[in-house]
Amino acid sequence: MLQEISIKNFAIIDTIAMQFDQGMSILTGETGAGKSIIIDAMNLLLGSRAQTSFVRHGADKAEIEGLFFYQQDNPEIAQQLEKLGFENTGELILRREIFANGRSSCRINGVLTPLSNLQAISSFLVDIHGQHDHQELMSPTHHLAMLDEFGDKKFLKIKQDYAQKFSDYKTLRQKLLTLKKNQAEFAQRIDILRFQIDEITSAEIDIKTDEDIYQRREQLTHANHIAEHLNAALYSLDDDASDYSSLSMVRNAMNELESASQFDAPSYAKLSEKIADAYYLLEDAAADLEKRIDDLEFNPSELAMIEDRISVLTTLKKKYGPELTDVLAYLANCQKELDALTGDENSSENLETSFKAAEKSLLISAQALSDARATIAERLAKDVKGELADLYMAKADFKVQFEPAKFSVNGNQHVEFFIQTNPGEGFKPLAKTASGGEMSRIMLAIKSSFARRENKTAIVFDEVDTGVSGRVAQAIANKIYKISQSGQVLCISHLPQVVAIADTQYHIEKIQLTDSTTSTVRKLTFEEREIEIAKMLAGDDLTPEALAQAKKLLEK
Repeated sequence: MLQEISIKNFAIIDTIAMQFDQGMSILTGETGAGKSIIIDAMNLLLGSRAQTSFVRHGADKAEIEGLFFYQQDNPEIAQQLEKLGFENTGELILRREIFANGRSSCRINGVLTPLSNLQAISSFLVDIHGQHDHQELMSPTHHLAMLDEFGDKKFLKIKQDYAQKFSDYKTLRQKLLTLKKNQAEFAQRIDILRFQIDEITSAEIDIKTDEDIYQRREQLTHANHIAEHLNAALYSLDDDASDYSSLSMVRNAMNELESASQFDAPSYAKLSEKIADAYYLLEDAAADLEKRIDDLEFNPSELAMIEDRISVLTTLKKKYGPELTDVLAYLANCQKELDALTGDENSSENLETSFKAAEKSLLISAQALSDARATIAERLAKDVKGELADLYMAKADFKVQFEPAKFSVNGNQHVEFFIQTNPGEGFKPLAKTASGGEMSRIMLAIKSSFARRENKTAIVFDEVDTGVSGRVAQAIANKIYKISQSGQVLCISHLPQVVAIADTQYHIEKIQLTDSTTSTVRKLTFEEREIEIAKMLAGDDLTPEALAQAKKLLEK
């Protein structure tokens, strides 16, 4: 239920606040007073597109805020709130702001939220039926969606199952068409991938080993120079042919100090020990040098093999690198793509088999959807016919006609509403037979059928009674009032019968000053309602008869 709505700086509205109760509330006022502007504000609060023209001239922003109460045990609202991350408290405050610079913002219970969230939750709160719904009813393109709205949860499951089957069928069909169209291109791509995979795998890359060969190449390339330096170093340390090599000289020093220590051991023993340590270290170094010289051997064939290996690695890095790790990563991607292109699921034969299976499944699901729609159509036709009888169209008949259509996400049927307004005339398309007054009644009959099934907390009728009068107007009033007994109805109307039957009446008035125009709203007392209804009956020239008739309508 919409408990309260406040509107500020919206179009010609400065500031208004309206509180509503259960039952039927009516909005009245002269044409152009601002009744439809209030509905526009409601639409905006529920998530319709914002326009800067909505902001009142001279204001920075327009503000609309609504307080809604709902049943906490309503599963649809509870599920949607949980999905959006809001608590299920039985109360919602929606707020919308439109700024003059083009920006807008939405809030749910004070929390900034995307417009899509506002639209998602508001769809369970209010259903607005305006004059444009006549046009929607006249257009067969909307009839399928309207028929589906009459379905229950079981039908929704059937429709969702069909939609999934259609999606699978469409995906496989596109894959098959693409495969057949590009088989030559695929074959060429597969050949390229296989060549690249063979080129990389045949190299048998080992990151550590292949990085070490660069150091080995350095050793082999400069083996002669290294040998020269090592031999010179060894010659300096230990030359057997010379008494003046480093080791010989240090050895002599060590022997002399040992001899001296016989005469004064405390003074020379420590010095002798240091020389001995140095001698043995140099002796170890000389031995190590000698071994390295023996091991150092220039091998031209090994160097050639290493150069060949480095050439292969360099080529791979230029093609797929820049580093060997990148080459291996490229190999992994190639293998993955090749598996995808050559996998069983992408073979022409398997795709054909899967496609035919999906096509068969789609046909079965489409038939189930068609059968379910036929059942819904019978129920809708029966309901609408009963509603039309209440609206003084007892002889009218209504049916839903199906025609084959191309497969789409909504099925393979074209749906159009047909009506027979008078016996013997035959069924004709709704858009070509109904007059303005008949269209109002037909639309209300259909909406009444839906209203008993939809779980909205509030329903808004914006001048749905256009083009009717007399007893038909009274029938429409009774129908709208009947809908309000199971919930809340807000209505804009110019018909005295509809206005009088409402539980509460609000009067919208436009006040024009020298430099501004403002719409105001106020709740009318019983006496004020008598006067307003009398004006609807007789104009501004109020007569006792008009006042008496207005009072009679209100009392009835």
